[in-house]
Amino acid sequence: MRQTSLVERVRAYDPDADESILNKAYVFAMQAHGPQRRASGDPYFSHPLEVAGILTDLKLDTATIATALLHDTVEDTTATIQDIESNFGAEIAGLVDGVTKLSQLELFSERTKQAENFRKLMLAMSNDIRVLLVKLADRLHNMRTLAHIKNPEARQRIAQETIEIYAPLAGRIGMQNIREELEDLAFAALDPEARESIVRRMEQLDAQSSERIARIADEIKRKLAESGIEAWVQGRAKRPYSIWRKLKDKKINFEQLSDVFGFRAVVGSVEDCYRALGVLHRTWSMVPERFKDFISLPKSNGYRSIHTTVMGPENQRVEVQIRTQEMHEVAERGVAAHWRYREKIDENDPTAMRAYEWLRDMVDLLERGESPEEFYEHSKLSLYQDQVFCFTPKGNLIALPRGATPIDFAYFVHTDVGNTAVGAKVNGVHTPLHTPLKNGDQVEIICAREQTPSPLWERFVVTGRARAEIRRYLRHAQRDQHVALGRKILEKVFSDESFELTDKAVEGVLRKLRLSKPEDVYADVGRGALRADEVLQAVYPELKRDPKRKRVSYLEPNSSGLSIAGLTEGIGYRLGACCHPIPGDRIIGLMVPGQGCVIHTVDCEVLDRHQDSMADWVDVRWKDHGGALSVARIMVRVKNTTGALAALANVISHNGANISNLKISNRNPLYFEFQVDVEVRDAAHLENLLRALKVDATVEAVERVRGLDTDDQGAAAGHVPGPLEAQGMLPFEQHTKH
Repeated sequence: MRQTSLVERVRAYDPDADESILNKAYVFAMQAHGPQRRASGDPYFSHPLEVAGILTDLKLDTATIATALLHDTVEDTTATIQDIESNFGAEIAGLVDGVTKLSQLELFSERTKQAENFRKLMLAMSNDIRVLLVKLADRLHNMRTLAHIKNPEARQRIAQETIEIYAPLAGRIGMQNIREELEDLAFAALDPEARESIVRRMEQLDAQSSERIARIADEIKRKLAESGIEAWVQGRAKRPYSIWRKLKDKKINFEQLSDVFGFRAVVGSVEDCYRALGVLHRTWSMVPERFKDFISLPKSNGYRSIHTTVMGPENQRVEVQIRTQEMHEVAERGVAAHWRYREKIDENDPTAMRAYEWLRDMVDLLERGESPEEFYEHSKLSLYQDQVFCFTPKGNLIALPRGATPIDFAYFVHTDVGNTAVGAKVNGVHTPLHTPLKNGDQVEIICAREQTPSPLWERFVVTGRARAEIRRYLRHAQRDQHVALGRKILEKVFSDESFELTDKAVEGVLRKLRLSKPEDVYADVGRGALRADEVLQAVYPELKRDPKRKRVSYLEPNSSGLSIAGLTEGIGYRLGACCHPIPGDRIIGLMVPGQGCVIHTVDCEVLDRHQDSMADWVDVRWKDHGGALSVARIMVRVKNTTGALAALANVISHNGANISNLKISNRNPLYFEFQVDVEVRDAAHLENLLRALKVDATVEAVERVRGLDTDDQGAAAGHVPGPLEAQGMLPFEQHTKH
């Protein structure tokens, strides 16, 4: 594209465009990139020029087009942001800086870095959405030329992040054409055989149906004209990735797919949209459950249209989208359609601002201190899921992801409503909090001041906001517990040495412990990040040299092969059957008359019942397990499908664990819940196993569980535990009645 051609394309939709800025940016970028070449061998300047061309199709303002031309100069040439600002002003320099930072933080490395980079992407977008528009155009041209990258792993990585991040982001701001092209280009790189198969089938179908599509479009247009509705009607084939996703989601073959082709009818007004709908439904039979009114209930990205499917001309199943020209502009260009040249998005335009609601929600998560990994997880949830529309008792509309529950609804209304929710009425009927909501449901949340979030809620909420608030509340509550526990542990340790624990004493060693306040010391002791004797020796360093000081010793491994440090020599111990501690867990010893020391995890309910007998608590820790296996208990919910149990066993086996006991704890037509006792090396091994189970297609939920079941309680009361029973286990045959 020549310099004059680019300027003409901008002036075609913006006659007042500043030609001098465009010409200057063109020359500056061309000279800055100089002899640089792309992987294809083309001059590097061809890339920013193509990015600018993509943005002219979206009819963006002069500053954005200039940014597209300049977007790689700071990253790939000797030019600086100061050079850009002195030549083009603060606005363009700010945009170039935003895009440059995103390019330098490309999402291609390990998950933690990927999550952190995605967080920065969201923040840059919240400052100026044009940064994202340039980045999307940049990614689109890079995907169009992806084949020139020789490294196959690099191509796969770029395609994967495109389909996971950039394509959904384009959809969220209403740029559906860019989303579909990004998805299809990524699909070609990730699964070329599947795409080629669909393309071949489409070519066969197109040869048979191209004339039929034209006839159907003419027939729809004629029927609307007979009712006095002037319309532009166009038929089009769906992209291969869209077809492949439908085949996968619906589990059907290509011959069963009825909506490979779709039709758009663009009419003059909103009233004409509904009149056209009436004509179609009077003329042809409507297909049940295939009608959606996105004019009355717009999508979160501002998209508005009426969708319906009818058994249309020539007895063909026809999907039709009915919209006005303005709606069509938004559908084609998304948030760019609302952009006023040289201005921000019009905050008085509710359709435009709706496209920003999801972004505000995600930025709100950032401000609440979410970890990058959690934020990335929540954001991907909100990017991918379809929506259901529900109403408050006052009739206000709330859009939620499909599968959302009353808890998600409650947290959307307000954090305090979510935290204190005890029940819900859906359409006037009391409904469990885990029930998925449906389109049109009216939801009333019942609250109680004394209620607090349950950890179980995390298992069924689907919105990032609800999950973040639940975790945030539980983290704060857990810290309070750690502070209280740590203080009591230190009081016991200090008392054993005839000292009194005081905040002043702890404040004196904060710098030595690299912490900022006494509460941090207590919390670290409570959660096991800091040993109590380390704090004691920091406050009273002379104890190290006192030969009269009582010493602790390491016990030899018991029958389970595990060693515990911190017990006075000669004291026996066993692992609590109530909480199944394994190496890596933060543990506390509890002295029990006649039984020696029983080892519990710090969050065990048994310790809560012994808060008043802190003198019996012992600060212990794992010494060495020498490769010995420990038993942990997990709950796994799997789909009620053939082979689900075999898949569960395979995942456990492939991850180096062993099933020592298994029983069904719940079953219904949709799923089975199993209580599984697994032998693992330590807590890290267990965590890896839980992650592997979570990503398996047959597993709906998995978590580590504590506490005795009915059989364990009987065993604990009836006889002395054996080696495995000491860890909360029973022989398999004792569970056969289940």
